[in-house]
Amino acid sequence: MSDIADRPFDDAPVTAAKDKQAAVRIATHETIEERGDNLAATATTIRRPAAELYAWWRDFSNLATIMDNVERIDVIDATRSHWLVKAPGGTTVEWDAIVTEEQEGRLIAWASAEGADVANSGRVTFRDAGARGTVVTATILYDPPAGVIGKLVAKLFQREPAIQARRDLARFKQLMETGEVATNAMNQKQFEEQGA
Repeated sequence: MSDIADRPFDDAPVTAAKDKQAAVRIATHETIEERGDNLAATATTIRRPAAELYAWWRDFSNLATIMDNVERIDVIDATRSHWLVKAPGGTTVEWDAIVTEEQEGRLIAWASAEGADVANSGRVTFRDAGARGTVVTATILYDPPAGVIGKLVAKLFQREPAIQARRDLARFKQLMETGEVATNAMNQKQFEEQGA
């Protein structure tokens, strides 16, 4: 596989391609492992250095703070983590994720272990954008639980990975640029102060 720095620069995620089948082939090639048939990808530019963003993301225990549907991530070792994620209807799904490729400060690729409730694979890249900061791109292949019906239900409940990835990267951008994630929901401390 060629180094990501050798590829032409493009801020757009592969899902922006007009040829969707080609986009899935590109994503499958880029994500190393083929775990899933549905493609979700999104990108954002964050005014922080790539190395700093990568280091924060690489500590997988941080991700539950920006990923709304993630209940918990348990780091098992340097390459494995266990994910517990909210699904539609008040249920949860879980899987072990294994880092399959890593380039310090530039990319992290993963694949779910066999037996995952949601088979998935993907990569997050961090590409220097000069004075603009860093372009962070997340590309995910996944199989929704219960197939097409599950995907429709997930979309209805706003838990579909394409929707979540876009929102999660927006929260990551907010946190990295401002130090907090804006929300209209009360946090636990505010809830307790209200005496509820």
